[in-house]
Formats: sequence, C-alpha cells, structure tokens
Amino acid sequence: MSANERAIRALRELLHKPGNQACADCGAPGPEWGSCSLGVFICLGCSGIHRNIPDIGKVKSLTLSRWEDSEVQFMAENGNALAKTRYEAAVPVYYYKPTHKDCQVLREQWIRAKYERKEFTEAEKKLTYEEATRDGMLMKRGRDNGQFLSRRFVLSVREGTLKYFTKYDAKEPKATIKMDTINASFQPEKIGNPNGLQITYLKDYKNRNIFVYHENGKEIVDWFNSIRAVQLHYLSVAFPGATDAELRPKLTRNFLKEGYMEKTGPRQTEGFKKRWFTLDHRRLMYFKDPLDAFAKGEVFLGNSDLGYSASAGLPTGTHCNGAWNYGITIVTPERSFLFTCETEGEQQDWVQHFNNVLRTPMTPQEYSMEALYKYKH
Repeated sequence: MSANERAIRALRELLHKPGNQACADCGAPGPEWGSCSLGVFICLGCSGIHRNIPDIGKVKSLTLSRWEDSEVQFMAENGNALAKTRYEAAVPVYYYKPTHKDCQVLREQWIRAKYERKEFTEAEKKLTYEEATRDGMLMKRGRDNGQFLSRRFVLSVREGTLKYFTKYDAKEPKATIKMDTINASFQPEKIGNPNGLQITYLKDYKNRNIFVYHENGKEIVDWFNSIRAVQLHYLSVAFPGATDAELRPKLTRNFLKEGYMEKTGPRQTEGFKKRWFTLDHRRLMYFKDPLDAFAKGEVFLGNSDLGYSASAGLPTGTHCNGAWNYGITIVTPERSFLFTCETEGEQQDWVQHFNNVLRTPMTPQEYSMEALYKYKH
C-alpha cells in the first residue's frame, strides 16, 4: 500500500467521527472533500466556494488528491465538530443557516461570514444585520412593465416595517410592509438573477409579490438576514414568553413546492389551463406567470380530519382537454379542485406535499386564516 493510499484510508476513517459525516457548511451527507486550511470535511459544492476565498482556499478531494501526512494529521486534530464550536460559537437566532438545497449566494455568504469575516466567533460582536435602520438601493421588478429599476428600501426595527420608494428623495413610500405579514425567499431561477429575492406580504388581504436583486451577493444576503432580525425583534415583543426554538420557524420560510400544473374552473367543464403554482404551507396559490404580483386564486388546505383530501387521479367522466394527463383532485368542504401534471413524478410529488400539509394539525392562527378564506370566497 502506497503512502497516499494509507492517507486516503485514514481520511475515510475520520469521516466516521461525529460531525464529519455531513458537510461542515451545508449539511450535505457524505462529504468527499476536505479543507486543508480549516481541517473540515465539505461537499463538492462548498469546496468550490472555499476555493474562491484566498485565506481558506486550499481544498482537496478525499479520493483523487495527494495528501501529505501533515495534512491528514491536521484534519484529525480538527474536524467539523471542533470547527463548529470555533466558527459558529455565536450564530444569532435570526441568521439563516443554509442547507445543500439552498441557492449558491446563500451558501457562499454563510461560508464567507464564518471563515473569512469570522462573524460568529464572539457573542458580543456587533453585526450589520442588527442595525436599527437599513437604508439602501435594490433593483426591483416593475409590476406592469417587468423592468428592473433601482428603488430605495428602508428597513426599520423601531417601526417594524420595510418601506420602498419609487424615488430616492420621495417623501412618501410606495408601500409599507409590516413584519407580521412579510416573507422573503431566494428565487434565482424564477427571477433570472443569481441574487434574486422574492418578498411577499399581505396587501388588502391578498398576497403581494415583489421581486428584487442586488449585484453584490453580500448586500442581498445582508438584507435578507436583516429582515429576519427585525422579524425576530417583532416576534419577541409580540410573544414575550416564547423561546428561540419556538420563534425561529416563524421567521422567513421557503415555499414547500413551486411549479407548473394545469387547472380547470369551478364548474369543471372549462378547459384546463397552464398555471404557475406556489405551495406556501396551507395556501396553494396559482398565477398566470411566475412573476405576477398577485395570485389569480388560491386553495386553502386545512386538515384531513375536517373534510380536506388530496389524491392522484381525476373523477370519472372528467373531460381533460389539456396536454397533461396526470391528474390530482383536492377536495375541500366547499368544493373539489382538479389539476393535471406533465409527468407522473410531478403528480406524486405534489400529492405527497399536499398530504404532508393535510396531516399537520392546524394552529389557532390557521383556523382564523381558514375562516377568512371562506368569507372571501
């Protein structure tokens, strides 16, 4: 056995140590790379990010690279668990720690914040996300013309709002978004920009979407985490007895699933039309275009014990004139909704997501949401 084969065998054994079975940065299982600079085991995706940061850029494949004995020893002396105590010692509750399913800009800025800027090594360190006011320019997509134009945004802890202005010196904001209704989710593919962020809020009891980006990845992620910091402040005041573990899930959330399906109308005799669907927990919203400001309509998904169900297939006799043949039927106490998917895989995935929601017990706030939905419809 050669020296390098012994080194690779030793590295493989180190992967069995607690903490080393998953990527140190995004949690992806089975890391295949190691950082010789930090002594951590990482996945292929995160290794590319590390490589672009000069101070931590020395990474090697655990199977294809040549390892020196000193490097293997360094990996053994460090490892993911020890690195976490050092570089993640004081990650704020509001800071979003990305997973391997998140987009590149979130993962890159998390890695840079940890190792390059060392933001989380000390508990008392003042972070940019916690400033009382954040004021800056973002590129915002116009609701009607679809053009991205520079707009001023102001985030205020004291007011608990995010405002945006059509002109920098405008006295009145175009919109004032309250923290109790806001959500923010990175959508690079949908927006067509690697730093694309979708902000959703409630306007006149309807969900309003705005789409923004900034050319600088750090800037847009800073805005995202600043929104979460203000949200946490608001929730801490609104729910003074709540723990961090209880408040964290109430901060910004990713949509459960998005994609195209076809749907028919309430009489179920109309033609099936292709629509973009967003499943935001119990709200299934559909849009003519993925970048529409408002949904064309929505379906509230309650609990399976209350007369809600979702299943593959369409009722017997349904005339399906669309191009897609994999049907889904959602039954609510008021009516049934019929959809079709392009593939069986998409059909099964949607049904699984629907039933996961329907099996979840409803909160008091969701009962109120259900009542409002019934009143509106």
